[in-house]
Amino acid sequence: MRGVLNVTRAGLLIAASVVLTRFFGVMVPLAGVLALRLSFGEIPIILAGLFLGPAWGAVVGVSADLLGFALNPMGGLFFPGFTLTAALVGVLPSLFLRLFSTGRSDKPGFWRYLAALACSDLITSVVLNTYWLHLMYGKAILAILPPRIIARALLVPVFAGLVTLTTNALSLPVPALARAAKKG
Repeated sequence: MRGVLNVTRAGLLIAASVVLTRFFGVMVPLAGVLALRLSFGEIPIILAGLFLGPAWGAVVGVSADLLGFALNPMGGLFFPGFTLTAALVGVLPSLFLRLFSTGRSDKPGFWRYLAALACSDLITSVVLNTYWLHLMYGKAILAILPPRIIARALLVPVFAGLVTLTTNALSLPVPALARAAKKG
């Protein structure tokens, strides 16, 4: 029964991510390239990793990216690097949260979520996605990196706040913390 419940939850989170990313997201051109997407589509992927575990987070991230591209490619080419990044968006926050919660079983607050999401976002959005854009379009990394850093510095605290509100509103356990408490 738990497997069916996880598949159902994952499906809902995939749908939410696709809608938030592809239909409510805004693409901002940088250096003549659509290099910055402002959307809340990462939040369902992050929640999948937190509530269902990192493996499910990866599945939701990959599925949302592939399905979203099939429905609405947003004028760009398919590039598998972005699919890898989407998988990591589902995996890394859960792992960083576990790292920052070692031995603590209390529900994390805004600051722990902010730290976990900031570390994750630095790897995925700032480093990897900037590099993928450089590979795809040949634009200088230093030309597209500063606006991306500014945008992510504004979005990550908003993401942390929304994840905190969501996890506090739901009574679901965060598996990463349950495992961290058992080890500590």
